[in-house]
Amino acid sequence: MTTFPDMDYGQKSYQNSELNLSAEDYSLLTDLYQLTMAACYTGEGIEKKQASFELVVRRLPEGFGYLIAMGLTQALEYLAKFRFNSAQIAALQGTGIFTHAPQHFWSLLTESAFTGDVWAVPEGTAVFANEPLLRVEAPLWQGQLVETYLLNTLNYQTLIATRAARLRDIAGEKATLLEFGTRRAFSPQASLWAARAALAGGLDSTSNVLAALQLGEKPSGTMAHALVMALSALEGSEEQAFTAFHQYFPGAPLLIDTYDPVAAAQRLAEKVKSGEMKLTGVRLDSGDLVSLSKEVRSLLPNVSIFASGDLDEWEIAKLKAKGAQIDSYGLGTKLVTGTPVNGVYKLVDIDGIPVMKQSIGKLTYPGRKQIFRSFVGSKLQADRLGLVSESAVTEESVLKLVMKEGKQLQPHESLATIRQRTAASVASLPEETRRLENSIAVTVKISDSLQKLTEETRKQPIKNTKGAKLI
Repeated sequence: MTTFPDMDYGQKSYQNSELNLSAEDYSLLTDLYQLTMAACYTGEGIEKKQASFELVVRRLPEGFGYLIAMGLTQALEYLAKFRFNSAQIAALQGTGIFTHAPQHFWSLLTESAFTGDVWAVPEGTAVFANEPLLRVEAPLWQGQLVETYLLNTLNYQTLIATRAARLRDIAGEKATLLEFGTRRAFSPQASLWAARAALAGGLDSTSNVLAALQLGEKPSGTMAHALVMALSALEGSEEQAFTAFHQYFPGAPLLIDTYDPVAAAQRLAEKVKSGEMKLTGVRLDSGDLVSLSKEVRSLLPNVSIFASGDLDEWEIAKLKAKGAQIDSYGLGTKLVTGTPVNGVYKLVDIDGIPVMKQSIGKLTYPGRKQIFRSFVGSKLQADRLGLVSESAVTEESVLKLVMKEGKQLQPHESLATIRQRTAASVASLPEETRRLENSIAVTVKISDSLQKLTEETRKQPIKNTKGAKLI
């Protein structure tokens, strides 16, 4: 591990005991080696060489047959606002790490607007291993510096959107799916991204108030055990707690498993039958959801049953297979956490020279690439990974130009548009790709041209410092 001298930041704004994040700080939200590499490029005089980087997932997470691309909106917002201000530059200089960096490096950061092009898979599109979700074509130093943030937003949102799409696929179109993973997300920022990706992936609503309002959606929720326990203790009974909450929020489901869910359902059934209460829904958060939901359904036949409690797509599939009487599901912990999407961002071309990583188990394909997708009717038939110079023929070119010379080409798509694309993408996949158990990803064929370029690039000799070939 590399160590550095003691740091004297010299800027009070970067010595706070609290870790705060604002949009103007995003340029510093990067790994140190991005900056040190950019400084090295500058010293070697190659910082402005045109470079292409591609963000790909080498292997799908275990048990996944596909991924749903997500996070492009935030990626483009980041690139459009990419800047280093004077305080940030002074803070970097104060670290002492860049003492030997060339002076021109600081000039680059001062003029730090992103000027490159971006090609990307539209959000809500199904992708597979080794297919680029995004390609950055920019001066080398710029393409390098933006790596960390792009990986952060695309990896995480793609994971959440994929889980959401799978949940919708298993639960069915009639089920109501609520995202409420804010308290389990890895950070406040992650909770906002998780809510957005979940809605774009097919869920109906989120309990995250800030995310919902920023997205133009209406937040949804139920109630917690604390309210039932507090009002029961202070006002005399669980029944009075239900009556009080229903008075103020008549459309919200009542949480009935704080004590005895069947007894609670029986009392509520009496109120509904007598006309004293117009109940729309009840929530079960624990116990045997199959048997409990059946008992509650028999008592409240016209009331929606909402279930929660560490649910995921596999658990919902089991509940449905056993005949659980559940209309709505709350998804939290297992939606916003879990096996990560391990996307990587690799250089594929520098100054017109195709390059590739050849490490064992981590090979990358050289050159700027395109995904060529073919359909039979509305069903995805095959994917071909080829070079951008190849012709699509009857295929669809999946990667689209979304940013030109640092300017976004089209307005951001609406959440509804992305959600519709997600649904269509999943519906187009083969059944064996959509299933949870033993799923089989669509085979991605490597084009003859890309295969030839890979073999040629692999054979290119590496030179030592004296220019002699290393055999």
